Amino acid sequence: MTQASPSPAYRGRVLVLAGSDSGGGAGIQADIKTITALGGYAATAITAVTVQNTLGVTGVHPIPLDIIEAQARAVLDDIGADAFKTGMLGDAATVEVVARVLDSAKAIPAVIDPVMIAKGGASLLADQAIGALKSLLIPRAALLTPNAPEAAALTGLVVETADDLRRAGEALLELGAHAVLMKGGHVAGERVVDLLITRLGETAFEGERIDTRHTHGTGCTLASACATGLAQGLSLTESVARAWNYVHEAMLRAPGFGAGHGPLDHAWPLRVEGGRK
Repeated sequence: MTQASPSPAYRGRVLVLAGSDSGGGAGIQADIKTITALGGYAATAITAVTVQNTLGVTGVHPIPLDIIEAQARAVLDDIGADAFKTGMLGDAATVEVVARVLDSAKAIPAVIDPVMIAKGGASLLADQAIGALKSLLIPRAALLTPNAPEAAALTGLVVETADDLRRAGEALLELGAHAVLMKGGHVAGERVVDLLITRLGETAFEGERIDTRHTHGTGCTLASACATGLAQGLSLTESVARAWNYVHEAMLRAPGFGAGHGPLDHAWPLRVEGGRK
C-alpha cells in the first residue's frame, strides 16, 4: 500500500470508520465536525446508515462489508492517514473487516471507541461481536475510550465508582490496549472524573457535572478529538487534554436542538476564533 505524504507543514488526516447519524449529533457527522473544528482533515469509511434524531435510533442499514473495506482502502491508497478512529461497527464481521484495515497500516495510531449502545438505548453492537472487539481491536488501540457500561461489558467487572474505573482500565490494558481513557460520565457524583490510564501511570481529567440533556454524541466527539490530536503530532496526554476541554465547552454551548438528547456545538472554536462568542 502506497500512502501519499502531506506537506511538511500539515498533519492531521483522520480516517474514521463508523456509522452515520441522520440527526448529525453523533457518528460520522460528529466526527467530521470535530476533526474539522480542531484543524484536522476528516475522511470516512461508513459502516452503517442509521435513522435517528435526538429521540433515538429507529432503523439501521448496514453497509456491505466489501464496500466498507473499499472506502477505507481508497482513502489510504491516495490521501493517506495520520490516525484512525473507529465508532459504530455493528457486528463481528464488520469488526473483522476494520481490524484487517488497521492491520494493513500498523504504523498509524488508532483510537478505538467501543460503541455499544446509543444514547437513547438502542443496541449498536451485537453481543457476539464483543469477543471480536476484544480480541481484534483492543490490542490495536493506541487509545481505547469506553464509558462505564462499555467497560463493564468488555471486562465483566462492575464499574460504578472511580476505583471501579481504575480497575476496569487496568483490565483493558491487560487485554492489549496501549492506553485507556475511562470515561466517568455514568459514575454518580457532582463532579465527572475521566481517567487516562497507561502502563506508566494515570492522569485524571475532572470537572463539574454539567446539568444538561444535550449530551448526544459526546463519546464520538471525544474520541475523534483525541484522534485529531494524535494525527497532528500531539502527545497522548496533550491530545486527551485538548479533547476533554473541547467537549466540555461544546456541551456548555449546545444549541438546544431536539426534544430528546440534543447535540453539542461542535463548531464553537470557529466562532470564538472568528470573534463571535
